[in-house]
Amino acid sequence: MNEKVLNGKKNGMLVLLLEIAVYTLAMAGFIFGIIKLEAKESPALFIVSMVVLFLGWIPLLGLKVLKPQEALVLTLFGRYVGTLKGDGFYFVNPFCMSVNPAAKTQLNQSGDVKTQSPLAVLGNGGNMNISMEGNSKKLSLKIMTLNNNRQKINDCLGNPVEIGIAVTWRVVDTAKAVFNVDNYKEFLSLQCDSALRNIVRLYPYDVAPNVDTTGDGIADEGSLRGSSEIVAGRIRDEIQARVEEAGIEILEARITYLAYATEIAAVMLQRQQASAIIDARKMIVDGAVGMVEMALERLNENNVVTLDEERKAAMVSNLLVVLCGNHDAQPVVNSGTLY
Repeated sequence: MNEKVLNGKKNGMLVLLLEIAVYTLAMAGFIFGIIKLEAKESPALFIVSMVVLFLGWIPLLGLKVLKPQEALVLTLFGRYVGTLKGDGFYFVNPFCMSVNPAAKTQLNQSGDVKTQSPLAVLGNGGNMNISMEGNSKKLSLKIMTLNNNRQKINDCLGNPVEIGIAVTWRVVDTAKAVFNVDNYKEFLSLQCDSALRNIVRLYPYDVAPNVDTTGDGIADEGSLRGSSEIVAGRIRDEIQARVEEAGIEILEARITYLAYATEIAAVMLQRQQASAIIDARKMIVDGAVGMVEMALERLNENNVVTLDEERKAAMVSNLLVVLCGNHDAQPVVNSGTLY
């Protein structure tokens, strides 16, 4: 079902003025009708005035007021007749009913108004607050944000990770949103969860060897931590493909939280620390070997001292201990000989 926008309906003020004029004439006719009844004349004016006074309020049901970025989906005896869009004062068929099955649904951080009864009286330290705001059947066309709860998902290596996303969305086709799905807000929330699981399962938390995240059969360096922009883009495309029939446009999806699950967080932290220590040690050893080689070459070039193989081995050992040690070296003065 496609959206049909109703144009030429912004004549609510004219209808309201006509209603006021008709009721004024009906009241005057009612008074003159009573006078004629007392004079035993024809009761036609009295009857007509009474009918107008009793039924004249029905056209008022067709008056609709919309603010900017609001829409109203209308049905007439179960048939979709069109959608009102844009701010203004409208008049439609008084028997038209507005439809919004998601009017009472509130999404986390979506900007929806919390559901309240028409008359809610709340006590707070002796102060009484009265709220007259009820559930509206109007659809918001504003850009909204859905922040679903964090999910625990296994990555492509089987490690459980906790991840949360924030999805920016808006309604672009009111007819699809109302009639194609039962509740477009709940539908969006469920599809976000499903798409998130499908995409996260393709990536490791951190860069891992021999992992293909793109599906082209070639290993790459994609990861949840290092490729967050790419992952968010794939999540956004996945959600958009799922909610197209609900008349919803996904503007952006962002990862708001990413961490290992609590049951393996400590182990993974130790693993990361060990990997960092190994990388640091490797760099230190490479640098120390280069410094030892440079020292031996400089000694040979300048003929400072002539060392045999045994003394060279002892010197290399001492320099490596000094350069690769965790603590400052304690100098020892040797006044004798190695032999």
